[in-house]
Amino acid sequence: MSNRSSHYPEHSHSQPHRHGHAPIRRPAAPAAASTARQPPRPSSAYVIAHAGKQVRIGPAIFWIVVGTVTALGAWSAATATYFTFRDDVLTRLLARQAEMQYSYEDRIAELRARIDRTTSRQLLDQEQFEQKLDQIVQRQATLDQRTAALGALPDNTVTGSVKPTARSLTERLFGKSKPAPLPENHATPGRQSSLTPRLGGKPLKLAKDANVNDTIASLQASLDRVEQRQMAVLTSTESSYDARIRRMKGLVSDLGLNLARLEANTPRNKGVGGPYVPVKLNGHGGAFEQQLSHVSVSRAQLDHLSRTLAQVPYRTPVLGEIELSSGFGVRSDPFLGRPAMHTGLDFRASTGDPVRATANGRVVSAGWAGGYGRMVEIDHGNGLSTRYGHMSRINVKVGEQIHIGQVVGEVGSTGRSTGPHLHYETRIDGEAVDPQRFLRAGARYAAAR
Repeated sequence: MSNRSSHYPEHSHSQPHRHGHAPIRRPAAPAAASTARQPPRPSSAYVIAHAGKQVRIGPAIFWIVVGTVTALGAWSAATATYFTFRDDVLTRLLARQAEMQYSYEDRIAELRARIDRTTSRQLLDQEQFEQKLDQIVQRQATLDQRTAALGALPDNTVTGSVKPTARSLTERLFGKSKPAPLPENHATPGRQSSLTPRLGGKPLKLAKDANVNDTIASLQASLDRVEQRQMAVLTSTESSYDARIRRMKGLVSDLGLNLARLEANTPRNKGVGGPYVPVKLNGHGGAFEQQLSHVSVSRAQLDHLSRTLAQVPYRTPVLGEIELSSGFGVRSDPFLGRPAMHTGLDFRASTGDPVRATANGRVVSAGWAGGYGRMVEIDHGNGLSTRYGHMSRINVKVGEQIHIGQVVGEVGSTGRSTGPHLHYETRIDGEAVDPQRFLRAGARYAAAR
């Protein structure tokens, strides 16, 4: 290039001398020579010159080197900074870690305290539930004992005592269903509960999500209803006993008999006994126990009066409609036509009709007795006796113990009789009295029952 640059000025200075002359045309140089004379294009490589030496490197290598140098510088700066502020960083990290640890410990302590409170509350609730359940079980046991006591009360009648069936008493107390045991999933752990959720006839199904307090309240209400029914039955029984005792005493009063004498001479039951223990009313028990004591006393009194009245002949000797053919007192004798004393009642009946004893007693006479024909006489004690005359047949013997309603013979027309009928007499201390006095009192007593 240096040669071309020196030749070009000489050519430029020679042109003025050739002014006016036609330019000399030179043949065109080849394309290769023209291209060779153009300046070289700049290269994208990086050149590093040092001491007259040049080193060419590519862009990729250059930037790799630059990046490596930059990374080493940054690492060196970070390392220097770390060693410079290492103690402060460690201190802050330890403080942060300790703070987080304390926070976690506080949170754990709070959760433990909450769990303890929840557990304590659950234990307290469970204890209260068990206490309430124990109270219900004890109350149910008490109600069962009361039911047994009520079932032992007899239904006294004038002819004796008849114990009511357990079914009728159960229906009066619980309806048609007897209490069933409480489901096992609601019994206290370690023991079986005899509690009954089926009070009133419908089972109580306790759901898992049911409120325990509501369940306990429902069971308490059911037991309250049972207790009210028991008290109602006891009150009704006591009222019935008292009413019957009053009616019995009224019957004895209507007959004009001495009740003390009748009770004193009432035959004792056979096959019973034991030491005498006076009755003490329970003044410290509940209302049910006190009322039950009163009912027991009334029951004993009613039983004694029933056995006493069983010796009083206030019933009729024949069944069916009563038709009297002749009353007690002075009448015209059917054979002589003259006034005569009729010492009994004549019941119109057919031959062969059964004749029944009107009270308990013992046969003192059974056979032919003059104008009575075939006659049976029964001693009822306390000076009371009855006679049954004109019978066609006698079914008892002297000394035989007779019970109320027992057939002693059959209606006939033996002795001084004008036709089939029963001659019936009632005597007090051997003296004949009007039997209608007893029959009317018995009719009033039966109507009031």
